[in-house]
Amino acid sequence: MSGSASIALSLLGGSAGTTGISLSFLTSSATDPVAAMRRALRDETKDVALEAQQPDVKRDIDNFTSAVNGATSAQDLLKNPTVLKVLLTANGLGDQAGYTALAQKALLSDPSDASSLVNKLSNTSWKSAAQTYQFATKGLSVIQNSSVMSTITNAYAEVKWRQSLDAATPGLSNALTFRSEASGITSVDQILGDSVLRDVVTTALGIPKQIAYQPLEAQEKAISNRLDITKFQDASFVDRFTQRYLVAKQQSTTTTSTTSSLDSLATQARSLIV
Repeated sequence: MSGSASIALSLLGGSAGTTGISLSFLTSSATDPVAAMRRALRDETKDVALEAQQPDVKRDIDNFTSAVNGATSAQDLLKNPTVLKVLLTANGLGDQAGYTALAQKALLSDPSDASSLVNKLSNTSWKSAAQTYQFATKGLSVIQNSSVMSTITNAYAEVKWRQSLDAATPGLSNALTFRSEASGITSVDQILGDSVLRDVVTTALGIPKQIAYQPLEAQEKAISNRLDITKFQDASFVDRFTQRYLVAKQQSTTTTSTTSSLDSLATQARSLIV
């Protein structure tokens, strides 16, 4: 136990091995992450539809749709922050929405050109998005297609729904994304280049986050020595691997939360004797 936790227990007349103090108030009843995933899969269609009607989500979707329909050039469209927010979120790049200059240059670059920006970025989702919408060669013709717009807005609502699940079950959003994309994983570099796949795989395998600071070759070996990625073609293996991730994520989150609570308790206890 950390020093601050021991201090807190000591000052309040207890210890980790005695009944002098109850630690039950530091943790809430944990949600079964595997059961939560099963419920999410069962209710996905209904819940995503409900999420799309949430005021903030509906506003984003309406503004996105209006902006795309009224756009006259890809360059101007991609200057719209709501468009970037919805488009990037729907394509697994929501955490990049704040980097507007990068997003515009990446999406407007031609993936068929070996020297283009998307072929230099480590996050392969940029190249995938550029290939899908073809802004560099087809301008607005792809994104202004009604079926494409519907796919984007539905995907945005789905991502927002998945993110809302994390409040009760840490990592559930990533787990659902991983389950849907696992069969398409063909290389370790693909895992390392995608923030969601990286989190799921490294967490499930017990690889420390600090591995990200090591050379690429070391990161590749850390995964390939522990995992045969061809097994991701087996739906049963993917399901078990996803469950393993959720359990590990919950344990990590619970440990972090408890440590933080104990440190806070130690600070309060010290203040009582000052």
